[in-house]
Amino acid sequence: MGEEISDEREYSMNFVVAAAARARAARFKARDPLRSQREIFHRLIARARHTRFGMDHGFADLAGLTFDKACLHFRRNVPIRTYADFWKDYFSVCFRNDGDQVSLRLDNVTWPGRIPWYCETSGTTAPTKFIPFSSEMFAENRRAALDLTACYLAATPSSRLMGGKLLYMAGSTELKDVGNGAWSGDMSAITLRNRPFYLRPFVAPDMATSALPWEEKVERMARLLLESDTIRGISGVPPWILLLLKRCSEMVGKEVADLLPHLELIIHGGTGMKPYRGEFDRLFGKRQPSFLELLPSSEAFMALQVPGEELMRFAPYYGVFFEFVPFESLDDRGTPPPDAETVTLAEVELGRRYAVILSTCAGLWRYHIGDTLRFVSRDPLFMEFTGRDRFLDRFEEKVTQGEVEEAVAELNRQPGVAVREFMAGADIPGLRHLWVLAVRPGSVRDGRRFADILDRSLTARNADYAAFREQGRINPPMVVIIDEGLIYAWSKECRGKLGGQSKIPHIDPAPDGDMVRDLARYSDRKIFHVA
Repeated sequence: MGEEISDEREYSMNFVVAAAARARAARFKARDPLRSQREIFHRLIARARHTRFGMDHGFADLAGLTFDKACLHFRRNVPIRTYADFWKDYFSVCFRNDGDQVSLRLDNVTWPGRIPWYCETSGTTAPTKFIPFSSEMFAENRRAALDLTACYLAATPSSRLMGGKLLYMAGSTELKDVGNGAWSGDMSAITLRNRPFYLRPFVAPDMATSALPWEEKVERMARLLLESDTIRGISGVPPWILLLLKRCSEMVGKEVADLLPHLELIIHGGTGMKPYRGEFDRLFGKRQPSFLELLPSSEAFMALQVPGEELMRFAPYYGVFFEFVPFESLDDRGTPPPDAETVTLAEVELGRRYAVILSTCAGLWRYHIGDTLRFVSRDPLFMEFTGRDRFLDRFEEKVTQGEVEEAVAELNRQPGVAVREFMAGADIPGLRHLWVLAVRPGSVRDGRRFADILDRSLTARNADYAAFREQGRINPPMVVIIDEGLIYAWSKECRGKLGGQSKIPHIDPAPDGDMVRDLARYSDRKIFHVA
C-alpha cells in the first residue's frame, strides 16, 4: 500500500510538473535573442554606471541612447581585456596575501555592491584566477538550469526524473574564506553549497559524500548508482562520467546497460563529447539514455541542447551581453588585440568561427573568455562549440581544438580502440606534434597506426597542416600510448587537479609544449611514430 501511495504521489507531481515544464519550455523557445541582448546590454550598463569601472568608461553617458549608439560608444571606449588585464587594472589592488590568509574584496569596483563568491580556477601557465560570481549571476544560472530541465520534461512525457535524483559529479566542495564575508572555490562547490532548499531532495550525493577525496567519492557514487533506483540522471564532464560507469561495471561484473535501468538522462559539458560518444554507445548498447549538452563556464552560461535537436542552442538570455571577434583576428596565442573589431549577435555570419567576448552581471566587461564557436542557423539559433581559441600553431599551422577532437573521434571509431583522454602539443626540436593518448585497459595499442590516422585526419581537415606536411615543414606526429589511470595520476600529482569538473587540456596550453612533454616523461612509455 505504501508503494502504491508513493507511486500515486509521484504521478500527481509529474502531472503538475509536466504542465509547468511545457509552459516554461514554450516561453524559452519563443524568446527573441536579439531583443534579449539589447535589454541585457542596457540593464548591465545602468546597473554598473556608478561603479569604478563604469565611471572610468563613461557608462553614465550612455543613458537614453539607442542601443546602436550606446553599443558603438561602449565598443570605442572599453578595450577588450583578458583576465590578466582585469587583474592588473582592477582586481590586484583589492587582493591581499598574508601567508595563510588570502583576502579579496571587490566592492563597487566592476559591479555594484560586494562580490560574495569567486570561482577559483588554477591556471596552467598563470597563477590562480578568481572569477567574480555575483548573486545576480547565480540567479541567472539557476534560470538557465530550470529552462534546460523544463525543455527536457516537456519533450519527455514519460520521464520520471522529478520522482528521483540527479547525480552531480562535482569537483572539490571546499570553499575558502577570502574575507569580508566572501568565499572562493570551484564553481561546483559554490553551486552545491548555495542550491535552494527545494532542490536538495532532487540532487545527489549528499554533502558528506561530495566532500570526500575524489577516488573515495567515485567509489561512493558508484555504490549509490548500483544500490538506489532513485538516480535518474547524471551531470558532469564526459570522461569522468565514463570513469564512474566503468567503476559500476567493475564492481558487479555486468554491463552498464543491465545495471542502471532507471538512468534516463546524462547532462554533459566542459569538454567535447565527440571523442567519447563511441564508448558511451558501447556501454549502453540499445538502451541509450538521453544526452543533453551544456556550454557553461565560471564566467557565463552560453548554450544548451533541447531534446530532439542535434546541436546546442545559443542562449543569450542569462545576464550576459555577447560580442564576437572573427577567429582570423586572433594572434598566435589565440588572443584578440584590445581594439579588435567585434560584431554583435545580430551581425554574426553563419559558418564563420568567432572568439567570444563577454560583458556580465558579475562585472566582467568585454572579457575574452577563450572559447570559440560557429553559428549554423538563426532560427533556431543553433551553434557549434569549436573549442578554446588556443590552437596548435608553433609551426604556423593553426590546428584548432575542434580539429584535434575530431581526429581522436575518428581514431575511436576504429574497432577495438578506446582513447579515454588525450593531449596534443608541439615537439619543436622534432618539428612535429606530440600526442599522448590515454586508453582504457584492453584497448588496441598500435602506435604507428594511431599516428597515421591522426595525421590523415588533420590533413583532411586543415589546409595549412596539409600544405606544411607536404612541404616537410611539419614531420609525422609522435604518439605516446599510456593507460588511462596514468593521465589521472599525472593530473593529480603534477597539476594538483583531479575531480568531476577538472579537465585534461586537449591542446597543451604551456609555451613550447612543456606540459605535453611533462606528461610523456611521466608516463615513461615507448614512443611510437609514423615511419
